[in-house]
Amino acid sequence: MRTVRGSLRVWNGIALGTALVLGVGVVSGVLHKPKNDPDSVVAQFVGALNAHDVDAAADLTSYPSAAKASMKQMFDALEPEKVDFDVNQVISLGPDSGMFNAAATWDLGKDRTWKYNVDGWVRKLSVGWRVSWNPQTLAPGIGNGRTLRLDRTDAAPPTVFDIAGVPLMTEQRINAVKLDPATMPDPVGTTTRLAKVIEPVAPLITAESMQQDLAAAHGKQVTAVSLRDGDFAVLENDLRAIQGVVIDAQPKLITVDRRVTSPVVDAMRNVWQANRDATAGWAVNAVAPDGTRTPLTGYQGPPGPDIRATLEPHLQLAAEDAVVSVGTPAAIVAIQPSTGALVAVAQNNQASDQGPIAFTGLYPSGSALDLVRTAAAAQNTDVEHAAKELGLALGYKIPGLDQQTATFPSGGPNLMRAASDKKPDDVMVSPFGMALVAAAISRGGPTVPVIAAGQPATTTETAPNLPPAVVDQLRGVMRDTVQRGNANLLAGYGDLIGATGGHDDDRWFYGSRGDLAFAVFVQNADGGDQAVKMTDRMFKALAHPPA
Repeated sequence: MRTVRGSLRVWNGIALGTALVLGVGVVSGVLHKPKNDPDSVVAQFVGALNAHDVDAAADLTSYPSAAKASMKQMFDALEPEKVDFDVNQVISLGPDSGMFNAAATWDLGKDRTWKYNVDGWVRKLSVGWRVSWNPQTLAPGIGNGRTLRLDRTDAAPPTVFDIAGVPLMTEQRINAVKLDPATMPDPVGTTTRLAKVIEPVAPLITAESMQQDLAAAHGKQVTAVSLRDGDFAVLENDLRAIQGVVIDAQPKLITVDRRVTSPVVDAMRNVWQANRDATAGWAVNAVAPDGTRTPLTGYQGPPGPDIRATLEPHLQLAAEDAVVSVGTPAAIVAIQPSTGALVAVAQNNQASDQGPIAFTGLYPSGSALDLVRTAAAAQNTDVEHAAKELGLALGYKIPGLDQQTATFPSGGPNLMRAASDKKPDDVMVSPFGMALVAAAISRGGPTVPVIAAGQPATTTETAPNLPPAVVDQLRGVMRDTVQRGNANLLAGYGDLIGATGGHDDDRWFYGSRGDLAFAVFVQNADGGDQAVKMTDRMFKALAHPPA
């Protein structure tokens, strides 16, 4: 019996302890339960916004689903790095309502800050105090279908001028004529009609080629042709009458003279875009359902400076005339040795199908590198060292332009020391690289290339000028090649000097005349002197007055 009473006392003690623990838990829960009064609810509301916690902030409003949609849209659109809502004042208007004012600061990154003040209401509902949902409590300008959007703003676009200060490229509206399979019940009929309409301006685009593009697009829209405003104005009515044709007009930086086509044109678009990016502004806009925008804040950057390209149009057109004279990939790169200005870069369609080979195409140098080997032998050094003295493989970085001049194999500093050691597959060179070689021989040392005034190439490497005696030796070889050698077709061009070269069926000619250095490359040439003939054609075209 004594044992039982002892057990009872133990169990009573356990029961009492449990009751005390439960009691403490209840009291603790009450003490830590969020307060539900106007000041506390407003503080929790702005705290959730500052923490980017859309769900928590919306749950503290009178209309959570609507609030959440607006908050999510705003945060998604602005992508803030930091949000700071700071409550200025909460005013009681009685036992069931109140109002508050808060200052908001949105840090949108990249030195973009939006500051504003909002007024809001709080009301006591059956579930407790809540922020009365109104989109204007979140930000000005929204509500009634209006949403927020962070937009880039640009000032008037700069003009790209040529080396003589004449407009070379301007931003113009381009009308993309697209084919939409979803609205085209008869693809053959549509493409046949379209080919006939655009034939005066785009004779190479056929119904068959467009049908192939449609088949490859697997139901997506394809662009048949892009037209300048002048051509589009003439053809517009006929184009719009063709079922399945969609017109998409967009601004684009294009050449003033449509005849000018060059890899440099694409590079100048990169330079132009970098100019715009550096001066771009921004705006937070309230966008109505009909697309109308109301600016709420932002900064309009100033117009960027106009750009001076180094292209010389007359020489460019002469180079273009020359490269189209062959049916295999061909390219010409011309440089002003005294300044490094790339004054002409042309390649034909066969070359363009492979990409901007004038700058990025690497080909076995073969005998085209004989002058570099001669320079190496004259100085008792390796070919790679001599190549750098002539501007090859210096790791140039040119704003807006992807390029490479040459690649050398591994093998140590004594690689290809002798001029007679010809390993044509060892060193790969680009037309741009060989033009730099021609410019260096003309100048007496490496020239720093440039495609836009004030933005020369940079490199972490340096190379000394060639010894004058070596320069004279190389020029003498080049002079003999033109006057008495296998480039004597060019002997009538006065002070023109140059060198030929090749590997298998590829042909090179590079040289200089006055303050003009150049390289001509023909891949899979039909005939041993195709590069020389192309050079002759370029200088003949250059002799005619500009059109």
